[in-house]
Amino acid sequence: MNEEKRLGVYIHIPFCASKCAYCDFCSLPDREKLMPYYQDAILLQLQETLPRMKDYFIDSVFFGGGTPSYYGAKRLVEILQELKMGGRLLKDSEITVECNPDSVRQRDISELRREGVNRISIGAQSANDELLRLIGRRHTWHQVELAVARVRRAGIKNISLDLIYGLPSQSRKDWADTLRQALKLKPAHISCYGLRLEEGTPLYEQYKDSPLLPSEDDQADMYLYAVDLLERQGYHQYEISNFSRQGYESRHNLKYWRLGDYIGFGAAAHSNVGMLRYSYTRNVTRYIKGVFEDGDIIDEQEELTAFDRASEYLMLGMRTTWGISKEEYMEVYRSAFDRLEETLEVFRQNGWAENADGRWHFTPGGFLLSNVLIGILLESQTQERFNANPWIKEAFEALGQKVPLPVADEPYLN
Repeated sequence: MNEEKRLGVYIHIPFCASKCAYCDFCSLPDREKLMPYYQDAILLQLQETLPRMKDYFIDSVFFGGGTPSYYGAKRLVEILQELKMGGRLLKDSEITVECNPDSVRQRDISELRREGVNRISIGAQSANDELLRLIGRRHTWHQVELAVARVRRAGIKNISLDLIYGLPSQSRKDWADTLRQALKLKPAHISCYGLRLEEGTPLYEQYKDSPLLPSEDDQADMYLYAVDLLERQGYHQYEISNFSRQGYESRHNLKYWRLGDYIGFGAAAHSNVGMLRYSYTRNVTRYIKGVFEDGDIIDEQEELTAFDRASEYLMLGMRTTWGISKEEYMEVYRSAFDRLEETLEVFRQNGWAENADGRWHFTPGGFLLSNVLIGILLESQTQERFNANPWIKEAFEALGQKVPLPVADEPYLN
């Protein structure tokens, strides 16, 4: 990091025209009457918080949701103007707005561009209109094409498309066609997410354990096909689900994966500044009332330890193609890397990881197993922690706690 501290700002907009069948995010359909009150709460919180962030320069802003484009350009512009008032928003900041294709209006996008928005993330999801209807999307693929054209006409080149694979009844051919149609639009960035059935969503109730869902093998094939196709078309994979042309990686999201500082505003927003992590309530009404009445809007809060940060470094770093290194790990957490390196070497022998110039990262096959493999790395880290720091063992014993026993030195996942 430079001597000047850099900060990412996330603004959560929880309003949508309708809620998708798979959505578990904090989003409210058909609640336009709350928008003016929510806007006032966001602006008030910015006015109260930003003066306390004078040690930081803001180099990324991300409006997520929900559907920020449905919230309205005028409100987003007002928030950006408030951020600029603090004098800490850098001129070359990356400013992203998430949009649904059906709510992209030429006048609105042009207004956002004039205010400094330079990146648009479009929730395209699929080129198959039947699949879009099945998962509760309000748009067609033609509207995706129109949205991309309008964004370009406004002068914004940095366009990202979100796509989903593993949808009910989706075949490998459907997925291949979605990727081909997306590539025709020549976006700067593409995100490919595997469908997750979240408990409590309509899609979960309808399709849990359903034979209509693609199998794990089918999903794996879809993922690997995307990795190969996008690489051949000039899109570098820089994170498990994210691909970009050179220089168009999401600077804001990289803050999450590289342990950068970020601060969130709005219901359900998360923040991590220094060693403090916290999130706000998902209840939008409680959030608004809490801001105006100086009430409690914190949902969770914790002070991180060096060991917490080292675990995050492993977990988040291994999600990216930059991966991790011994030097960086020891800078974050003053402890040995030996046990981790032994585990990574076993991954390499199985074709799940690679070491390039002293940096370990997963292969595409390793990314498919990343949840399991990262769990093993975290277990190895815990074992190393007890081996390298005898005082931890003594502290546990003084408290009457049982010290976790190291696993026998056997190859993982034979």
